[in-house]
Amino acid sequence: MRIDIISVLPELLQSPMQHSIIKRAQEKNLLEVKIHNLRKWAVNEYGQVDDYQYGGGAGMVMMCEPLARAIEELASERKYDEIIYLTPDGEKLDQKIANALSLKGSIILICGHYKGIDERIRQHFVTKEISIGDYVMSGGELAAAVLVDCIGRLIPGVLNDETSALFDSFQDNLLAPPVYTRPEDFRGWKVPDELLSGNHRVIEEWRHEQSLIRTRSKRPDLLSND
Repeated sequence: MRIDIISVLPELLQSPMQHSIIKRAQEKNLLEVKIHNLRKWAVNEYGQVDDYQYGGGAGMVMMCEPLARAIEELASERKYDEIIYLTPDGEKLDQKIANALSLKGSIILICGHYKGIDERIRQHFVTKEISIGDYVMSGGELAAAVLVDCIGRLIPGVLNDETSALFDSFQDNLLAPPVYTRPEDFRGWKVPDELLSGNHRVIEEWRHEQSLIRTRSKRPDLLSND
């Protein structure tokens, strides 16, 4: 899978792509992440990629021309399944969206900044708009990093345990059950007997029951989404 990210602050994305699971995915040649500085396609020698908004008002807007040129140049080299704009008014990211995107071959992520991007880019180039939550950030870079992480870990072969991602929270509209590791007894706080039983059926039943209990307690809205 290939992910191209268009940003005015590419430095913000360097570290998240060079560590942990995303680094492993790239080393295994299962994921390719390319970060592009939008100023490469600036409208003048000063690197301008934004301008004042028509109609007045505070805040700058990312211009049509640099974004259009960036997208068209990338699209001339390969076909993209999605061109995604990270924006607070997009569809809220959830596990189903991440699952679907992990099956794509190539996608572009556009990181917004300032007051956002010119509406004409959204109308004529963007195929999907995603928000990571109901709040406003300084730019789309951190949202892009979140999305890449959500997608990358789902690609087959990335995680050491092939089944691990299938049992994450939200995969079946349930939160993950409690987890424990050694020692069995810490300060008198003991690991549940079911997990020590060695009986896989008992263990799975316990985990499912605990997932239900945890979801009802913490996120009852998930149970109403079935």
